[in-house]
Amino acid sequence: MTAIIAGVGMIPFAKPGASAPYDEMGEVAIRLALDDAGIAFEDVQQAYASYVYGDSTSGQRVIYRVGMTGIPIINVNNNCSSGSTALFLARQAVESGVAECVLAVGFEQMAPGALGVVFPDRPSPLAEFDAATDRLIGDVDLPMTLRYFGGAGKAHMERFGTKMETFAKIRAKASRHAANNPLSVFRKEMTTQDVMGAQVIWPGVMTRPMACPPTCGAAAALVVSKGFAEKMGLDTTVQIRAQAMTTDKLLDPETGDMIEVVGARLSRDAARMVYEKAGVGPDDIDVIELHDCFAQNELISYEALGLCAESDGEKLVDDGDNTFGGKYVTNPSGGLLSKGHPLGATGLAQCFELTNQLRGKAENRQVDNARLALQHNVGLGSAAVVTLYERITA
Repeated sequence: MTAIIAGVGMIPFAKPGASAPYDEMGEVAIRLALDDAGIAFEDVQQAYASYVYGDSTSGQRVIYRVGMTGIPIINVNNNCSSGSTALFLARQAVESGVAECVLAVGFEQMAPGALGVVFPDRPSPLAEFDAATDRLIGDVDLPMTLRYFGGAGKAHMERFGTKMETFAKIRAKASRHAANNPLSVFRKEMTTQDVMGAQVIWPGVMTRPMACPPTCGAAAALVVSKGFAEKMGLDTTVQIRAQAMTTDKLLDPETGDMIEVVGARLSRDAARMVYEKAGVGPDDIDVIELHDCFAQNELISYEALGLCAESDGEKLVDDGDNTFGGKYVTNPSGGLLSKGHPLGATGLAQCFELTNQLRGKAENRQVDNARLALQHNVGLGSAAVVTLYERITA
């Protein structure tokens, strides 16, 4: 059964301390998605709520503000891929015929500063990843996510001769795209030189703008069956043509490769499954929202998603094939780097952007004649979700 994206909603992302509480943000995102679809909450048969930093049943707290209809509400935490995991579950429910109209909502109310361990009194789910990172990059006194993705970028530099300036170009591109997105937390344009001249986090590897900021926000999507959409007279422009979720086959840290530690293999596998299921290849894709939690990870993801050969990420950037006028438009929203990264909402914010791109409603950041859109979202620990959307014309 075909899964249609009937409605999407997203609020402007904000810095920690500058947003409403998570329950208010989530409520607004849901109401925006319902209004976009043109249906009532009473039509929703199931709901999946994604977040990382929150108490149990936060999803109920959010959704109850919109309505209390007794439907199943499932809370989802899959690290940075939580939002896409909620979408994956909603799509499965519709395609299996279990439900005809399903809500996926993601939200996050984050604290300032780098991510850290919340429960230090018990085994960390990332303990093996930390051990591998210690072994591979040595004693680098930085927060864990900076060590992971900075270490992966450093590995790419050492293996392929990638320049730090290339990561700065990616960050500058993100700022140019975000300047046209009123929902982004950072909209000021930066040049490559601005990024290179910013505060150094890891000498020779990373400056501060190359890392995405902690962000608060919410986004939502309504996934419906084609039959439900036709019965209710809903917009059927955007359908999920293929989707895949992957977790580790072998524990990535055992590979001795920082690029694999941060999930490149998971992304490759998920992308391959999506391309095979849809019968398309990377060259068929028009617009992409990928997981640029760090500029380094955007370049690594180009290669993992098959947009270029391994080692050719720098060439793709230098040729301008990651932006308007090039082969692909990646992260027209500004991505995690500029739009922001409220963990539980990120995957659904990507869905919001790509749905509007395929509807032709992305305004100043519109990709001309976009028909196929690819979404990539990865969370360490680990899970990767790749989704292919298609614009359907009558």
